[in-house]
Amino acid sequence: MSGQHQPSPDASRTRKMMTGPRRIIALILLAGVFVMEGYDINAMALAVPRLKDALGLDPAAFGLVFSALPFAIGVGGALLAPLGDRVGRRPMIVFSCLAVACATLVTSLATTIPAFLALRFLTGFALGACLPNVSALSSELAPERLRATIMSVVSAGIPVGLALAGILTPEVVAIAGWQGLFVMPGLFAALLAIALGLTLAGGVPDAVPDRSKVPQLELIRAPWLLPFAVFAAILGFNAMNLYLLNSWMPTVLPQAGFSLDDAAWVSGVVQLAGLGIGVLASLGIDRWRPGPTLMIMFGLMALSFLAIGATAPDPTRWMALLMIGVGGSAAGGMALPALCTYLFPARLLSTAIGVGVLVGRIGAMAGPLLGQAMLNAHVSPNLFLAAAAGPAVLCVVVSLAVPIALAVRKRQEPVLSPA
Repeated sequence: MSGQHQPSPDASRTRKMMTGPRRIIALILLAGVFVMEGYDINAMALAVPRLKDALGLDPAAFGLVFSALPFAIGVGGALLAPLGDRVGRRPMIVFSCLAVACATLVTSLATTIPAFLALRFLTGFALGACLPNVSALSSELAPERLRATIMSVVSAGIPVGLALAGILTPEVVAIAGWQGLFVMPGLFAALLAIALGLTLAGGVPDAVPDRSKVPQLELIRAPWLLPFAVFAAILGFNAMNLYLLNSWMPTVLPQAGFSLDDAAWVSGVVQLAGLGIGVLASLGIDRWRPGPTLMIMFGLMALSFLAIGATAPDPTRWMALLMIGVGGSAAGGMALPALCTYLFPARLLSTAIGVGVLVGRIGAMAGPLLGQAMLNAHVSPNLFLAAAAGPAVLCVVVSLAVPIALAVRKRQEPVLSPA
């Protein structure tokens, strides 16, 4: 470990304004925002196989609909999330949750692919404005020596939401039809907005950037270009896997002999492994070495997908391998924003995460479209899942540059960072 640094003014001020039980409640509610995102990511994928009978819509035609959410998250993250560094985290989080609630509830009324496309874009745009500020605020509320780990635990809500969506789908559909898959997260988002509004501290950050400058532009010039490029590249390749697998796995697994309900259940359960993997990876970032930690995680993911490609479909074996592969991609979504606390100063944290999400969404958009192309080409389930090894290997390669990126921040200011 390198030398420690003094807490940023904003982080110190945030912790002073929200101490004790209120800070714990705030972190729990912030984790709830990620639960909402995880559920929302999986909701469309779980609804699509049921829309053929309900609305006569072909599942293979939903590639752009799946891509709309990650693309819009990136756009909202780049355009609106940086406002949190200027006007404060609280208003951005609360109003974005309200917007997510409205868009998700209205999705339950959609009947055409263009309607689903538009509503998923609006949902993603609001999520993009919200999520980087949730990550930044959780970092500011956390103890300095465990910032990455606390951020990871908070963002563990993503695999929890993904898992809940899959596990609860049979019951939700039995009670409320496919529409219930959107009504549930919509109502949850509305309740979260109210609770967060009552719990979070208000105010504008102390260290507000120069308003004459565009903070996004700082990320594409020295000294922050290299750290940002490394962060965005890993985020993009991991997002390609996350959205490829979570968009199409409920459709692909039945082709390997799983029932629709079993495929939904497997899609949910494998996400739970992401909780443990994500926490371990974040502890490695906090207390060990970020680069080797990420290389090990993504390397094991690649091996798991290759093993699936080389074996006949078997529920027990495939579930174990998918827990490593799919769980690892969910864990990447937890650990990578936490890495930002060591790559960038506090004044750029929401901006870096937000713009990184936009660049990373290129991969997230490509994932569902790649899956659609493979389905149209009638590839086997084995080959479909084995293809996910490619982005995982690319993550390993880019992770080799993480120590170089960390050295840039250390030259700019002393930082608590693993060697």
